[in-house]
Amino acid sequence: MKVERETAGFALPFTAGVLLAAYTGYGIYSHHFTGSFLASVILLVCISALMHPERKSFNTRTVWILITGAAFMSGVLCALTAEHIAVSSIKSDLILMAEGLGSRMQDSIDRIPFSDNRCNAISKALITGERSSIPDNVSEAFRRSGASHILALSGLHLGIIYAVLTNLLSIAGNYRRIWAPRSFVTIIVCGLYTLTTGAGPSIVRAFLFIFLAEAARLTHRHHSTAQLLLSALVIQLTLSPMSIKSVGFQLSYAAMAGIAFILPHLQAFWPGNIYKDRPFTKCVRKIWNAAAMSISCQLTTAPLAFHYFGTFPKHFLLTNLIALPLTGIIIPMILMTLALNCIGICPSFVISITETLLTILIGSLEVISTM
Repeated sequence: MKVERETAGFALPFTAGVLLAAYTGYGIYSHHFTGSFLASVILLVCISALMHPERKSFNTRTVWILITGAAFMSGVLCALTAEHIAVSSIKSDLILMAEGLGSRMQDSIDRIPFSDNRCNAISKALITGERSSIPDNVSEAFRRSGASHILALSGLHLGIIYAVLTNLLSIAGNYRRIWAPRSFVTIIVCGLYTLTTGAGPSIVRAFLFIFLAEAARLTHRHHSTAQLLLSALVIQLTLSPMSIKSVGFQLSYAAMAGIAFILPHLQAFWPGNIYKDRPFTKCVRKIWNAAAMSISCQLTTAPLAFHYFGTFPKHFLLTNLIALPLTGIIIPMILMTLALNCIGICPSFVISITETLLTILIGSLEVISTM
């Protein structure tokens, strides 16, 4: 807990500084150098005081004020100079290559011989984030049932891909000498996928989680969900301060805040130990854990969703209990179908299974949307 508190002591005032500067008219294309100058001066004063030889004589409150001030002014300075430090607009050869790969992936998904074109459209949305070909009635069913987040490429999708990749690489065993190569491959593949799908704020957040988790695991450092959340927040805002104004960014971090700080308390309501549960009790516990995750995310994202969209999905719990497990199966099946179809050896039963799962997902959400 001490590590989380120390990280929060910097991350929260830093984010507050970015937020203030971003929403007061500064940032990209601004020429208000006075604000940058004042923020730099205050930041230097705080850092100089913290590095002063007599700093050990400072009381705890003074040190806290100086650290908070330095973090806040660092955030303000990042936002005020966003035009010079943001990297999201850089068009390197790697990014252009990834974008081309994404386009080819979309074309390959369109060529999967599903009998229902809606399955191609949903598959393309789940894997690449391209939703333009989804029929309006299907999009409306997802929206009314509270499942729009499933179509919007996010940390959920990269998390499923990360799980699939981890399981595939686990075939090599768990020997110490392969830890580093396995983590390196994982980070490279997830990073390339992030670029291929456009590197939106929410999926960048998920990639930072994966990167930090793999780095912590290799260096044998403590890492909790809260620690990863706060660290990723600082890194992402440092690299792209104006992303804080993105709805996807705000919803993604709000959802993860619910998972980090609310979910453990909800899970604790179910007594006992999962390792000592009987099969039926273990199954019920898993259902409760899934419901608890949905509730914890909804508690932190609902105010933002209502503010931006003016709606609140009343059947979100039922939707997530059905749609999330299905999505966790569908995405690996789409990836397998896509890979096999690209090399020309995809059996018809694999395509049929994938299409059936997609049809069940669409049908379930259409039913819920009419309730």
